[in-house]
Formats: sequence, structure tokens, C-alpha cells
Amino acid sequence: MKKKILLSMLGLLLIASLFACAAPTPAPAPAPAPAPTQMPTKLDINLSSQQEGIWVSGTGEVTVTPDIAILRLGIVAQEASVAEAQTKASEAMNKVITALTESGVAEEDIQTQYFNIRQRTKWDRETEEEIVIGYQVTNTVVAKIRVLDIESYPLDYKAGIIINAVAEAGGDLTRIESIGFSIDDPSVYYEEAREKAMADAKAKAEQLAELAGTTLGKPTYVSESVHIPPIYKGIAYEYEMAGGPMPVPAPAPPPSISPGEMKVRLTVQVAHSILP
Repeated sequence: MKKKILLSMLGLLLIASLFACAAPTPAPAPAPAPAPTQMPTKLDINLSSQQEGIWVSGTGEVTVTPDIAILRLGIVAQEASVAEAQTKASEAMNKVITALTESGVAEEDIQTQYFNIRQRTKWDRETEEEIVIGYQVTNTVVAKIRVLDIESYPLDYKAGIIINAVAEAGGDLTRIESIGFSIDDPSVYYEEAREKAMADAKAKAEQLAELAGTTLGKPTYVSESVHIPPIYKGIAYEYEMAGGPMPVPAPAPPPSISPGEMKVRLTVQVAHSILP
């Protein structure tokens, strides 16, 4: 009897162990999901202050008397050969340069601007072809005429005297193309023009702010530009004719030249902030 009970208990233990081996291994618990990143609810963009505010431009002008003259003159010689034309042009130009320096023009203020050797031809109706009739040499220089004391020795008077001297030195080969007037050192007038330009810009900005019903703030941007227009006056011209250029006769009295007045103009652009 006891032996049967013992066998029954062993059988139960064996069945229990078999069920334990057959039972599936429990899956590991899933890792907790990471917390979602919080998305921004507002995109902040810092716009440049130059896109905002009140933009104005102001102009300041200073009227001055020119103190330098820019004289453009040259020599034109035409001969049967290049060598002859170049020799004749060189001799005449040397006399012109001497006349300029003796009249008070500094050597560093004389600059060659144009030099050209050109073959001159004409159409032969009998042979129906171009034939060479000579060679033309053109030599042009620019001279800057200065005056140290413009009140006691006017610029127009000195320019007229120099033009006469040049025309006499170069003779019929002289070509005086133009004369212009300018200011040797305009920077001395910038300060006054700048003050006027800034005052003009401020007045405009204040008026715009008042009309817009806002309060004008400080300037956030300032720029400037300068303009000095030169004044050019034609003196003589070269006319092309069938037989070649017609020489300009040398004037006997000094030519009437008036430098007039010039305006040193400065423009500023200013941006103002708007106060809340």
C-alpha cells in the first residue's frame, strides 16, 4: 500500500516537471519609449533693422570758384612721309611744352593723352583705287593750369595768356580742343556740404515722422556720395576737308574765358528708427 502511494507521488512530480519545461519563457518587458521632443511653437526671425524705420536722403551744396583749368591741346602735322610728319609734329610739340612751362605750368601737370600716326589716302577715279597722299601725326596733351592767388591773378586771365602762348608756339599746327574748370582740392568744402546734407535729411525725416504720427528715433544707417561736375568749354575744333585738316589760326588777343562758379554737391542717405 505504501509502495503504491510512493509511486503515485513520484508520477505527479514527473508530470509537474514536464509542464514546467514545456512552459514558454516570458518575453522581456519592452523598454519605455523615449519622451517625444517638444516642438517649438514659435519661429523667431530677427529681421535687419535696415528694413524698418524711415529712410531719407539729404543734399548739401557749396558754391565755389574754380581754381584750376584743364587745357586739352595738341599738334597735328601732315607730310608725305611718316618721318617728315613725325619730325614736324615733334618740333612743334616741343615748342608748345616750352611755352607751357615758361607760362608757369609745372612739368608734372603736363601729360600726353593721345598719340597717333595715320595714313591719309584718297580715291583715284582713273585707277579706281586708294592712293596714299601722306601721313598725319597727332599728339595731344592735357595741361593743368593752377593759380596760387586767384584773387590777384584770376584763373581766366592766366588761361587766356597760356592759350595765346601755345597757339603762337605751335603755329598753324596747333589744335586747342577744350578747356575745363575744376577744383584742385574739393575736400576742404566737404565738411560744410556734409553739414547741410545732414540737416536736410533730418528735416525730411522729422516731417515724415510727424505726418505718419510716429516718433523719430536715432539714425541707424548713414552713407554719403560726392559729386563735383567739371565745366568744359570748347575753344576750337578741327574740320576735315578734302585736302586735309583746316588749321586753326592763332588768336591775336587772349580769348574771352569765364570759369564761372561750381557747386560741390554731397548727398547722404540716412535711416532712422521709429520709437514705440
